[in-house]
Amino acid sequence: MKKVGLGIGVVLALVLLGGFVLTQRGDAARAGDCARISGALDAPRYEALDCGSGRANVKVAKVLRWNEKSCPSGGMDYSTYTGGSTLCLMPNFVEGSCYGQDSDTGIAKVDCAAEDSVKVARVIGGETDRAACGESRAAVFPEPAVTFCLERGGPRR
Repeated sequence: MKKVGLGIGVVLALVLLGGFVLTQRGDAARAGDCARISGALDAPRYEALDCGSGRANVKVAKVLRWNEKSCPSGGMDYSTYTGGSTLCLMPNFVEGSCYGQDSDTGIAKVDCAAEDSVKVARVIGGETDRAACGESRAAVFPEPAVTFCLERGGPRR
């Protein structure tokens, strides 16, 4: 079994912002919309973008109603962004792309040869099956159901 280790852990922690609550705009966002969260550690900003944009680092998984207190559970933790409503966010990972740390956004696309990068080997929509990733590390989100199969990037030894 491949050990995928620290690089993936760091990337997932940063992209998910540890459940960090951001307060800005995002009032008209809907599930399925994509955005770029920047200034993640200092002054978080939400910028709505097309999901195909290379700059879009998150996807709105769910918009919580006034009586809902938390994002769906049963997989990876979602980040949240609070404006006029609370948005449950997941990474906008693209199959075949690699990601690494970024001080402004938490995560950014990088060259797959970059040290500590993580490659998205597969994106499986409609499933939350960790076994579907085989020996790759699975990052599973329950709503909408998606499984990201992740592998270590970086220089080959």
